[in-house]
Amino acid sequence: MTASIDAHQHFWQLARGDYGWLTPELKPIYRDFMPEDLRPLLDACGIDATIAVQAAPTVAETEFLLSLAARHSWIAGVVGWADLEAADAAEAITALAQTQPKLVGLRPMIQDIPDQEWMLQDRLAPALAAMAANDLTFDALVLPRHLPVLSEFLQRYPNVRVIIDHGAKPQIRDHDFEPWASQMQDLASRYPGVYCKLSGLATEARPEQVKAEDLRPYAGHLLQAFGPDRLIFGSDWPVVRCATDYQKWFEAVGGYTRALSAGEKAAVMGGNAAKAYPRLVLEQRR
Repeated sequence: MTASIDAHQHFWQLARGDYGWLTPELKPIYRDFMPEDLRPLLDACGIDATIAVQAAPTVAETEFLLSLAARHSWIAGVVGWADLEAADAAEAITALAQTQPKLVGLRPMIQDIPDQEWMLQDRLAPALAAMAANDLTFDALVLPRHLPVLSEFLQRYPNVRVIIDHGAKPQIRDHDFEPWASQMQDLASRYPGVYCKLSGLATEARPEQVKAEDLRPYAGHLLQAFGPDRLIFGSDWPVVRCATDYQKWFEAVGGYTRALSAGEKAAVMGGNAAKAYPRLVLEQRR
């Protein structure tokens, strides 16, 4: 039986001091969020395992997440951060991968980088080669404006396994469907190895737009473009709390996938994550 996996969630402790984006204005999430806060939500939704994703551009935060994963078997993997531009990036990535079995991928915070074409610079090539050699997945935290650049990136690095986070964050609050929809369709068609996370949509909408039906055109397009064999469920907890709650997003995804077969649903809800992150350490299901 396929394990159900939340492929995108975060933990943080404010006192760590490396979350520059996390300010008191973000009241629903401006506090510590730790495994004991998440576990009851997973149990209520029948989720077996999670992937903890970096929320700060520091190696120290990655080590913090890996320490949590070492203590909790249901945290099956960590998508961390590394300085991909560093002269010794390849060596550092290889060392981290070889000493940390639960490191499953890396995520540069592309959405926050001023240079829109940052991912195309030549000095990233050694780091990306090390990621591919160590079976690490590249999480692309991109916005719609990055999609043409991401297409070139995918063409340039065919050996790097890529997952697009949060459906590339369509601007739902502004009712922008195009050119996002056409660009995502093009990426899915041209690069059959790229995956996409069905996550983060609610927080891209206005408060009055967060009902499941309001988000359906965007979720439905991602399902149509990537199909049930390349779309991956993620909660984006606790960020999702800025718009809705864990249970409601989980139920919304259940509605978006209602027409799928049992096997296809299982793929979206866990099987695809296991393929996209082959280093996942999944405990034996009881």
